[in-house]
Amino acid sequence: MGQLKGGLAISTAATAAQFIHLRVRSAYSLLEGAIKAGKVATLAADAGMPAVGVADRANLFGALEFSEAAKGSGVQPIVACALPVTGIGGKINERWAKVPTVVLLVQNEAGWLNLCALSSSAFLDAGSMDEPSVPWSMVAERSEGLILLSGGPDGPVDPLFVQGKPAEANAALDEMARVFGDRLYVELQRHGLASERQAERGLVDWAYAHDVPLVATNDVHYAKAAQAKSHDALMCIADGAFTGQEDRRRVTGEHWFKPPAAMRELFADLPEACDTTVEIARRCAFLVPTRAPILPRFEAGAGRTEPEELMHQAREGLKARLQAVTPVAPEADYWARLEWEVGIIQQMGFPGYFLIVSDFIKWAKNHGIPVGPGRGSGAGSLVAWALTITDLDPLRFGLLFERFLNPERVSMPDFDIDFCQERREEVIDYVQDRYGKDRVAQIITFGTLQARAVLRDVGRVLQMPLGQVDRLAKMVPANPANPVTLAQAIEIEPRLKEARDSEAAVRTLLDTALELEGLYRNASTHAAGIVIGDRPLTELVPLYQDPRSTIPASQFNMKWVEAAGLVKFDFLGLKTLTVLDRARIYLERRGAAVDWNGLPLDDPKTYELMASGQTVGVFQLESQGMRDTLRKMRCGSIEEITALISLYRPGPMEMIDTYIDRKFGRQEVDCLHPSLVDVLTETYGVIIYQEQVMKIAQVLAGYSLGEADLLRRAMGKKKKEEMDFQRARFVAGASEKGVSEEQSGFIFDLVAKFAGYGFNKSHAAAYALISFQTGWLKANHPVEFMAASMSLDLSNTDKLAVFYQDCRRFEVPIKGPDVNRSSADFDVAWDDGVGAVLYALGAIRNVGLEAMKHLVEVRETGGRFTDIFDFLERVDPRSVNKRALENLARAGAFDSFHSNRRQLVEQADTLMAYCQSVAAERASSQVSLFGGDQAGAARPRLKPVEPWVGPEKLDQELAAVGFYLSGHPLEDMAPALKRKRVTFVAEATALAESGHEAFLMAGVVRRRQERASAKSGEKFAFVTFSDPTGEFECLFPPEQLRKCREVLEVGASIMVRVRAKSADGEVRFFGDDASRLDTLIDDGAMGLRIHVSARGVDAEALRSRLERARAQGKGGEVSLIASLDGRREVELKLPGRYRLDGALRGALKSAPGVVLLEDA
Repeated sequence: MGQLKGGLAISTAATAAQFIHLRVRSAYSLLEGAIKAGKVATLAADAGMPAVGVADRANLFGALEFSEAAKGSGVQPIVACALPVTGIGGKINERWAKVPTVVLLVQNEAGWLNLCALSSSAFLDAGSMDEPSVPWSMVAERSEGLILLSGGPDGPVDPLFVQGKPAEANAALDEMARVFGDRLYVELQRHGLASERQAERGLVDWAYAHDVPLVATNDVHYAKAAQAKSHDALMCIADGAFTGQEDRRRVTGEHWFKPPAAMRELFADLPEACDTTVEIARRCAFLVPTRAPILPRFEAGAGRTEPEELMHQAREGLKARLQAVTPVAPEADYWARLEWEVGIIQQMGFPGYFLIVSDFIKWAKNHGIPVGPGRGSGAGSLVAWALTITDLDPLRFGLLFERFLNPERVSMPDFDIDFCQERREEVIDYVQDRYGKDRVAQIITFGTLQARAVLRDVGRVLQMPLGQVDRLAKMVPANPANPVTLAQAIEIEPRLKEARDSEAAVRTLLDTALELEGLYRNASTHAAGIVIGDRPLTELVPLYQDPRSTIPASQFNMKWVEAAGLVKFDFLGLKTLTVLDRARIYLERRGAAVDWNGLPLDDPKTYELMASGQTVGVFQLESQGMRDTLRKMRCGSIEEITALISLYRPGPMEMIDTYIDRKFGRQEVDCLHPSLVDVLTETYGVIIYQEQVMKIAQVLAGYSLGEADLLRRAMGKKKKEEMDFQRARFVAGASEKGVSEEQSGFIFDLVAKFAGYGFNKSHAAAYALISFQTGWLKANHPVEFMAASMSLDLSNTDKLAVFYQDCRRFEVPIKGPDVNRSSADFDVAWDDGVGAVLYALGAIRNVGLEAMKHLVEVRETGGRFTDIFDFLERVDPRSVNKRALENLARAGAFDSFHSNRRQLVEQADTLMAYCQSVAAERASSQVSLFGGDQAGAARPRLKPVEPWVGPEKLDQELAAVGFYLSGHPLEDMAPALKRKRVTFVAEATALAESGHEAFLMAGVVRRRQERASAKSGEKFAFVTFSDPTGEFECLFPPEQLRKCREVLEVGASIMVRVRAKSADGEVRFFGDDASRLDTLIDDGAMGLRIHVSARGVDAEALRSRLERARAQGKGGEVSLIASLDGRREVELKLPGRYRLDGALRGALKSAPGVVLLEDA
């Protein structure tokens, strides 16, 4: 296994012209090497080298990929590693010096296992901050099967010769020779560096004196000499340096993949050093092994084997399932399918896989960790349902086992499991405990330098102006689903071409970025994949440690870890499951417990909610387009939700209208052939699912379902010769069933067209179930739904604002944050049968969730806070700091005992100093001589200040919360706006639905997103406005945007002329014109009458408030109306004109004695 027969066959005569590169750094030497691992062998083959070695720094990330690519190119791979070692020799005296490396080359399987152990230890035992390395003592213990090169200029020996320490250098070489004997080679490099020349004499002398062979190497970083400049930029990206900087790490223009002749010429005086490279290649005869899938053994109970245990658990599980549900078919059908499925699983050798997955899912469910109903094709298995791996009865939903596990195509089954995102780690911990910590790992992934990122990185190291680089980067289309390469971007974006052609610096930037694009930037771990082995994993793959994770990861990525024989289990975190679980806790509190898998799937309220398109926060159904489609489709069953999820994707989307028209009888249902009525009736004759493709082949052309799965795969890949073969097979099978060749050929072609788009029904049905569960929760328990949804988006204020508007639509009250009532997280309160969402203290900006948990704990142990000083005396100032105090005040969290928010914010320093002094006193636990009541005496006196009122108060709240919570800045202006014929959004939406098109609206600009039109490249904008009745989005086309761009600033109060279009219950607004509200306020035709009570009025308070709003020549007039004796009124017209804005109105309302404000 893994051993090559006999190593290299090169004749002695041929050796004289040969040279083999033994230490190429691939791109897996992150931001150091610039050659992809799979390309190294091609370079060697092109140069006529019979073998080549890849030695990446500390890691073996590319070992299997390189080994397989070399085998394919007819080149012998030499698997190696430039391993950083401590405890031997010295290091270079430069501030950027890294741990010195020696090169270890694998001779055989023992050497591979040792190198895996060493590379794994370099990462796993290095500690979180340290550079990966291993002590020399460990290398000595693990030296069997490995050849050692002394390390060159980056090694532990050369620097000592350079630093004039020959005795220490010789001692290091002696130690290497002691451990490796005839497997040590003294390495010489010639890149034209002075240090190399200084070290060479000492190295050669020691080698000759001890009869140890010399070997010539080139420390290859990049493929061609011309790439030196771009590679230099890559190293600057790695080190955060600039290319123009003198004092930095760099490599020479000689560090490229030189041909044998060039290396022979370089070492013409020492030809034996080049001959040695061939000798070493002859001694290394090893391929990294690929293996069939290896599964850990599952310890079965009662002395049963794995196959027996599977049959036992499946039978017991099915019994329990059939007692809990009403079967949709005769029970005999269930039992027959179960026996048949178990037979196939046993025959394919996968009982252990099912048992392992079932075991950790049962453990999760027994520990109250929410698990999804299934995802991927696994839901097609009845055994999976019986083992509680999935929660869908495959007979009820018409799901096929062969789509998951095809007896005619042996491949690993693959269950993807969704867990509650907050408790997923607990399940992984359980798996580690069950199978052993050294047998469980995550899977590594590599981030690449993609088009936009590489432009920004290269721009930075070339020291180009930030703004210019940002502009250029933004010209690259951003499409995460289908990323555009830089070359494609230059092709499709004329502005990029123009910039390149008109400026040399931009050309350099683009040329450099093009060479570096796609190289690996960093290593991290796959979000979900976990591998479990039957032995310590380092015996199968080398391991890596992500500093951000507690679990090691395989050094091979997803593709190569499976080739190495490890089986991947997907542990995904699904936020929606956490939302459902949080809502369950709220509901249980008031005795309304819910079983998510036992909901009535015919609940009319849920389908009404979906048909209205009010599905913000409903799993899979919340995008604008999906909500529009829901209104048209009016789903009435779980099957129709499944169909919608499957159709609403690029490709099959064009079939949505056909499906809807057929559902409502506007188009005839066509099932293609009488025998296919049962297969296609559920979807009105539209081929939506891969399972339907398989059933059509079975029913019409006599395929087995296993063969039909192969047909489905072939149709997806669209390989011509395979398709021709399948077409002939399909037509022949159909003619045996009496279907004409013409008709069966037509059906085959039609099916082939949709097979590429066909969706996996098992996956869609499982996700439709979660969509239904969240829809049911929103329709039946909106308060708990909103609180749970907001809780999961606690730190995303944009999302919270969307839910806040949704609460208003659903008439769910939201109680503002209150230190005496709210929790750190969102919560629910029920008073007299009315539920409300309690706004989370932790959702206020810059207060910190942990700090708010501390605050709530203090309140729960010591009772409600009586005033601001009581609050400060009890909380810990290390948790609740000045910033938190200010934002709690701005958000109104102290209003229940201190309504002057401004006073607390402006005097926060004084208050925090008091809080700290009380805490210090508490800490020193000194009791005052004058008894316990003296604390009050030290309380600071707060200076009196006018409170914030009206818009100012709301703007402060906006800064702390992220949106207007307790009111709206335009509320006080509402009467004046109404007189100007302004329509607010709640009313405008209703009017638009009944046919009105033109409106004058008003609002505060919340967000503005500009985008470029795909056709013309011109900018248009989506602008979100907020008015007292809700939020609305308005699209400004290019011409209107040019006219109004200056006015549409975020935070500005705007009057906007819009056109409304209503279709399928959805209203869209288009902006025609916009102007600032100030112009309306300055309108001389406006007037305000202030009704005051003659006894209670404070003339000074009134005068100061009006003085602040006095306007020069503009604005409206103000009259005072006082009631003298309850019968007579006196009206007094005040001189001058005033800005009658929301600020003045709010201020006047708070003045003593003001009874009413009335627009004149």
